[in-house]
Amino acid sequence: MMTARERWRVYKRISFMFFLAVVTLTVVQRGNIMSMQDFQSGRTERQPRMELMAEGDKKDSISVNFWKSVQRVESTTEGARLTQKQGPTTWDITSSNCSVNLNFSSLEWFTGLEANFKQFLLYRHCRYFPILMNHPEKCAGDVDLLMVIKSVITQYDRREVIRQTWGKEQVIDGKRIKTLFLLGTSSNEEERANHQKLLEYEDYIYGDILQWDFMDSFFNLTLKEIHFLKWFSIYCGNTRYIFKGDDDVFVSVPNILEYLEVSKDLKDLFVGDVLFKAKPIRKKQNKYYIPQALYNKTLYPPYAGGGGFLMDGPLAQKLYGACETLKLYPIDDVFLGMCLEVLQVTPIRHNAFKTFGLVKNKTSRLNREPCFFKSMLVVHKLLPPDLIEMWKLVNSDLICSQKMDFL
Repeated sequence: MMTARERWRVYKRISFMFFLAVVTLTVVQRGNIMSMQDFQSGRTERQPRMELMAEGDKKDSISVNFWKSVQRVESTTEGARLTQKQGPTTWDITSSNCSVNLNFSSLEWFTGLEANFKQFLLYRHCRYFPILMNHPEKCAGDVDLLMVIKSVITQYDRREVIRQTWGKEQVIDGKRIKTLFLLGTSSNEEERANHQKLLEYEDYIYGDILQWDFMDSFFNLTLKEIHFLKWFSIYCGNTRYIFKGDDDVFVSVPNILEYLEVSKDLKDLFVGDVLFKAKPIRKKQNKYYIPQALYNKTLYPPYAGGGGFLMDGPLAQKLYGACETLKLYPIDDVFLGMCLEVLQVTPIRHNAFKTFGLVKNKTSRLNREPCFFKSMLVVHKLLPPDLIEMWKLVNSDLICSQKMDFL
């Protein structure tokens, strides 16, 4: 006859085996569902922000539907001859081994740089890393709008609010909208393992996270940019448009869809809060400081503030190839502008993208006026409580005048 301790051991073994069986069955079922979705959709895999010297700020006169207007500086890609070569059909980076480039260490200009720029330059050649969480099924079939949000592990509250509001996956007037969050690994070494487990559970629940094996940091935002472009080129051949933004923005998806409808004939669409003739910052105290040794030109090429912008899928495919011709730059917004310059594509500046707030005075009540938000495409920035409150106001029985003026 078994003792109480032996019975307890047997009970624990049986319980553990039952738990494993349930988990295995769940994973298998999810895999079968995704496989069936891929089969039914006939999916095919194909290749693929700094002191701002923008030209004259003007008073904006906003009508409820003004964002439908299409204003563009004509651009062409005829002068850009990028060789299109057959790319991988799956993520092909399996190792993150990357040795330091010691060629810089003996150079005089290098020794005078700040530590963060030294680190950046020593590892700038390390362009791609293994993927830890992947969801190619997000691009299965025809996707009209892919919402892509940059985030970090510890900002779960921002991701959750986005899922509940503007980032909710849905079909609007027949337009399929999908959502993805872009992440690297935790910058907190002591808590990295715990953060990773929590993220894995979050992804198990929602299935909307792309994560790569590089540490999330300010300079690594450029890595996040090129990793997404590569991923998109591999998996998203049938995706028409992309919205890409931060996890602290307010987005009006219906307004975006209407804007895209009236812009559907534009080739190489790239629209946002575009900065022209912006100068690199030379003040070391500034977050966006860039030393002369890293960028010696007077002006940056036109680029969109990273709070949020729109581009079409075919352009994203070409941007991947263009970015491959350039060395990485520590400011992701500017780097993407450099890639556009390679393609000779001029981004469109649109007044309904407010990536620096509705008005410059952050204490102004106009920054909390729902009728302004109702007319916008993107507004940056709002933290979760403010985003939820504004979302409810904008989506209530709100009555606004047909024309609004603000500074």
